[in-house]
Amino acid sequence: MSRWTIDEPTTLDFDGVVALRVTLIAGSVSVLASDERPSVMVGGVEGPPLVVTHEAGMLTVTHEKLWEGVLGWLRNQKVRAEITVTVPRDCPVSLNLVSADAVVTGTTARTSIKSASGGVTLDGVAGAIDANTVSGAVEAQGLDGTVSFTSVSGDLTLAGASVERLAARTVSGRVAADVDLSGSGGVEVNTVSGEVALRVPASTGAQVTLNSAAGRIETPFPLDRQERAVSRSVSGKMGDGSGRVAVNTVSGTIALLGRDDDAPEITTPRMEK
Repeated sequence: MSRWTIDEPTTLDFDGVVALRVTLIAGSVSVLASDERPSVMVGGVEGPPLVVTHEAGMLTVTHEKLWEGVLGWLRNQKVRAEITVTVPRDCPVSLNLVSADAVVTGTTARTSIKSASGGVTLDGVAGAIDANTVSGAVEAQGLDGTVSFTSVSGDLTLAGASVERLAARTVSGRVAADVDLSGSGGVEVNTVSGEVALRVPASTGAQVTLNSAAGRIETPFPLDRQERAVSRSVSGKMGDGSGRVAVNTVSGTIALLGRDDDAPEITTPRMEK
């Protein structure tokens, strides 16, 4: 095993990387898919040094004396690092973050992110994507694969995504997604008070179920609507019904919107307050 302790700007190169794991308290980490030689570039370190290890292709970056660093950060002491990592496109990525921000671009294997309050940006990422946050927001464009998102108050924003499956669960976080469903793909969103806005091509085939106890449900699609004293629901079949769209919320507003099939997938839908 090769091991480095880093407390100043440094660049390291590696012969091969088959998996990446980064644990960061504060600062930022950028993971860039590249055909070039894998590398770690540290722009700056405050607080505990970083420890970089490389063993059997597994590349790991974390703080030395991690728990002491967390306690120092909680006491408002300076604990942060700025990191850029280049990896092969098919390299699985695992990020464990406290308040650090993250950017991941171009990877095609599994991407797993756990964050407390840091913001996450995904660009052109494919494969299985799993993001868990407390209050951190996830913004993404050009995704292709499966997406799982769980948060307390963090927002999820997807633009131009082609998904086999999108599963999102939040308490008060907002979910806004402009997506294509591939084949029999499905979208399932559950929130307590978070708003949900989905936009899909007008030709999408899906079985649709939209339920809200107290929130509005808005859609231009010709679906069956039921209004009860304690709940509202919209359901029915779009196109050939091959996919599935299901949204359940207690008090959040739901909007299911359509777009022309040749319309650009640039922005995510917005709902009127």
